[in-house]
Amino acid sequence: MKVPFLDLKIQYESIKEEIAQALQEVLDKTAFAGGPFVAQFEKEFAAFCQCEYAVGVSSGTAALWLALLGLEIDPGDEVITAANTFIATAEAISYCGARPVFVDVDDQTFNMDPALLEAAITKKTKAIIPVHLYGQAADMDPIMEIARAHKLLVIEDASQAHGAEYKGQIVGSIGDAGCYSFYPGKNLGAYGEAGAIVTNNGELAEKIRSLRDHGQLKKYYHSRIGWNSRMDGFQGAILSVKLKYLPKWNEGRRKNAQIYNMVLADIDRLVLPLEAEYAKHVYHIYAVRTNNRDQIIKSLAQKDIYCGIHYPVPLHLQEAYSFMGLGKGSFPVTEKCADEIISLPMFAELSREQIEYVGEELGNLIAEK
Repeated sequence: MKVPFLDLKIQYESIKEEIAQALQEVLDKTAFAGGPFVAQFEKEFAAFCQCEYAVGVSSGTAALWLALLGLEIDPGDEVITAANTFIATAEAISYCGARPVFVDVDDQTFNMDPALLEAAITKKTKAIIPVHLYGQAADMDPIMEIARAHKLLVIEDASQAHGAEYKGQIVGSIGDAGCYSFYPGKNLGAYGEAGAIVTNNGELAEKIRSLRDHGQLKKYYHSRIGWNSRMDGFQGAILSVKLKYLPKWNEGRRKNAQIYNMVLADIDRLVLPLEAEYAKHVYHIYAVRTNNRDQIIKSLAQKDIYCGIHYPVPLHLQEAYSFMGLGKGSFPVTEKCADEIISLPMFAELSREQIEYVGEELGNLIAEK
C-alpha cells in the first residue's frame, strides 16, 4: 500500500469542475493581476477569519514582510519569534533591517513558550511574532498580556493554521495583524504562490494595499516606496472556490488525527502531538517524536510510506543566521524536537486503512530499535 505524505491531486479531482469554471471566468474578464477576483476572495477570507480586512499578496513571506513594514518595523528594531519556525518568519524580519530574537518553545505544543518572553525583551524590542506551528494556536493570552504591558506589536504567523482556533477565536484575528501563506500544500492552498494579511486596523490594511502595489493606491501616484507583491487573479478565484471547503477539509484532518492517536497510542518511545485545551488544532502537520528518526523515515519509505521533517535544522543553527553567534544548546527544546520530529502523512482524504498501515509499520520499526 502506498501512502504519500500529501496528495494534492485527490483534492483537486473533487473540485475540478468548479476550478475550471473559476479559471474560465478570470480568462473571460482578463483580470490577471489583482482585480475583482482577488477583491472577492479578500472579502470572503476576512469574514472567515473574523476580521474587518484582508489583503491578498503574492506569498506568505510577502505577507509577513509587508505586515512588518506596514507596522513600521525599522532597521535596528528587534522582533521576537520562535526558534523552530520556517525561515520565512525570520527572513521577513531581516528584510526590514530589524533583528530576529529567538525564544525556545513548549515541548508539548511546539509553540512559543510565553514564560521566556520577558527575558528576551530589550529597549530595542518592537514586536512579537508568535507562530501557530503545525496547525495549532500558540498560547495567545499571555503573549498578548506581555506585549501590551511592554507596548509591543503582535503579528501572528498563521501560515500553517488556516481555520485553527484559540479559545474560539480564529487565529490571525487576535494580534495587530495575522499573516497567511497559501502555498499549495497548506490546508488552504493556492495553485501557485499566494498569501494574505488580515487585520482590524483599516489604516494598516490601506497601507499594505499600497505597499504591495509599488506604493500606490491610484495608478501612477506613489505615496510611498513599495514593491510588487500583488496576488494574481487566478489564485484569488481558486482560493474562493477552495475556502468553501476548508472547514470540511479541516474536520477531515482532525478526524484522521484522532485515528492516528488511537492507532499509535500503545507504541512505546513515540510521543504523539498534543492538542492544547485552549486550541482547535487543524493538523497541517501531524508530528510525532522518536529516536532514530532518520533511519525510521528511510525504512518507512521502503514500505511506500512517505514522511517529512519540519524542521531538521533550527533557525539559530542555519548558516544564514550564523552571524548571531548562537550555537548548539542555545534553545534545547527546539534542538531536541529538530532531532526527533517525524511528520507523518496527513491530508483530509487519507483513508483509515492507510493510517493503520502507517501505524503498523512505524510500530514494528520502533520495536526493532
